[in-house]
Amino acid sequence: MARTRTFIGVDVGPEVRRAAGDVQASLARSGAGVKWTAEPNLHVTLLFLGDVDDRELMNVCRVVKKAAATEPPFPLSVAGVGAFPTPRRPKVIWGGITDGLESLVRLHAAMDQPLFDLGCYRREERAYTPHLTLGRTDSEADGQTLAAELPKYLTWAGGQTMVDEVLVFSSELRRGTPEYTVLARSPLG
Repeated sequence: MARTRTFIGVDVGPEVRRAAGDVQASLARSGAGVKWTAEPNLHVTLLFLGDVDDRELMNVCRVVKKAAATEPPFPLSVAGVGAFPTPRRPKVIWGGITDGLESLVRLHAAMDQPLFDLGCYRREERAYTPHLTLGRTDSEADGQTLAAELPKYLTWAGGQTMVDEVLVFSSELRRGTPEYTVLARSPLG
C-alpha cells in the first residue's frame, strides 16, 4: 500500500519569503549550525498528517475544501523572530504570525476533528501555534550560539501576504532536502 508524507498549510507569498531569506542569512552569520528552510518551501503549516494511505488522500482533500469554504480570505503578516521550546534554548527558529492568527487557528480547528475521525491524523499534545519555521538547530551548542542573536530580531518585520487558499502538500526527501508538491488547492470562503 502506497503512502504519501502529507501536510496542510498556506503560502506566505514572495514578499515574506524574501524577508525570511534575509533574516536567515543574517542569523547564519552567527556561525550556528542550522538547517534553514529553503525559501521556496516557506509556508505556515496548519496540520502535519505524516504518512497518509494514498487511498485516503481524496478524503483529506474533501475535509480541507469544506474547512476552507468556512473562512474568508485574510491578510497574513509575519513579524518578530522567536524559538521553540524557548528563545534561551532554541531548537526551532520561527517568524511570528501577527495578522491572520485567528483565521489560521479557526482553519486548524475546522480540520482537526474531521481528519482525526478519518484516522489519518494524530493530534499533538500542545496547542496549535501558527508560525513560519525558518530553521532547526543542529545541536544544543548551536542553539546556545543562536540564542545570543535572537533578541536582536524581536522587532523584525517579515512582510504581509493575502491568503486566499489552503494547500495540501506532499513532502519527499531528495538529497537530504525536502521537496514539496502541491496536491490540492482549496479556495477560502
